[in-house]
Amino acid sequence: MTATTDLTEPAVSKAEPASADATRRRVDLGRFRELSLVPAILVLGLIGFIVSPAFLTADNLIGVAQQSTELSLLVLATTFILVAGRMDLSLESTIGVAPVIAVWLVLPSSGGRFNGLGLFPEWTAIPLCLLVGAVIGAVNGFLILKLRLNGFIVTLGALTMLRGLQVALSEGQSIVELPSSFTYLGKASWLGVPAAIWVCALLFALGGSALAWLRHGRALYAIGGNAEAARTAGIRVDRIVWIVLIVGSVLAAFAGILYSGHYGSISATQGSGWIFQVFAATVIGGVSLNGGKGSVFGALTGVLTLQLVVNVMTLAGVPPLWNQFLNGAIIIVALIISRFASGEKQE
Repeated sequence: MTATTDLTEPAVSKAEPASADATRRRVDLGRFRELSLVPAILVLGLIGFIVSPAFLTADNLIGVAQQSTELSLLVLATTFILVAGRMDLSLESTIGVAPVIAVWLVLPSSGGRFNGLGLFPEWTAIPLCLLVGAVIGAVNGFLILKLRLNGFIVTLGALTMLRGLQVALSEGQSIVELPSSFTYLGKASWLGVPAAIWVCALLFALGGSALAWLRHGRALYAIGGNAEAARTAGIRVDRIVWIVLIVGSVLAAFAGILYSGHYGSISATQGSGWIFQVFAATVIGGVSLNGGKGSVFGALTGVLTLQLVVNVMTLAGVPPLWNQFLNGAIIIVALIISRFASGEKQE
């Protein structure tokens, strides 16, 4: 018995460090994945400085950051939803239709091009906009989780329907007479920096903390990795996914508030085509389309990378018509890199 014990114990002691080393390597790889775009951002900064000395000026960098705010909120929403193993294409329309409905309910008809109802005080425009976003997310969640409809088709249909509603209510025209409370965050500056940047930084910090430390945030990774296993472990999968869809739509509606305030109007096509940029930034930021993988910081670096590429191209005199082609190319390249870097075998 003593001999058996002597032979067994060394085997166990050797196996445990090997397992710990493997776990440590996986953790280190995950951290590297989050930071993988940081060198690219630094290289883009160097290229931008070479192209134009104006690139590294405070005005240009703050301008890039402000132009990233609305897109970054959609990317933040998409990150939550993709980590949970779901997809919401209707965010592209929510950023436009939620502000239009809110203003339609608040502004009275003045005989001009936009005929509002004027049912609520002007100060309620922002709460109403966020409420519209919450309702859109709740309806999507009901159709997907309760009626068990295909999420891709549901949100694609919602994208089209909401876009049509946006055009119909705005009568195909830009709405320029907005309540002052609705435009404040998009125009105000705090400590010399646009308020929208401060707000987005706070939301990203809260989102990253929720995914990293909150129980429900960590549950998103379990749901996205294997929903049935998560359900077996006692996680309320449908409830959490439903909440995530609502939060995502509210973030999209809030992005609409920032965008409308920034430009002082609501366009009839506001948000059109944004979903391609959203997925480009999210995918290159390391968020998996299959669910269960990704981080808020990685998604943020994806947004900054895309915006810096556009900024450098603009300073270099490249026509903006190439932006959409570039976004699509970036998505494909990111998928290829992610496929080989992960080491996963395709069946």
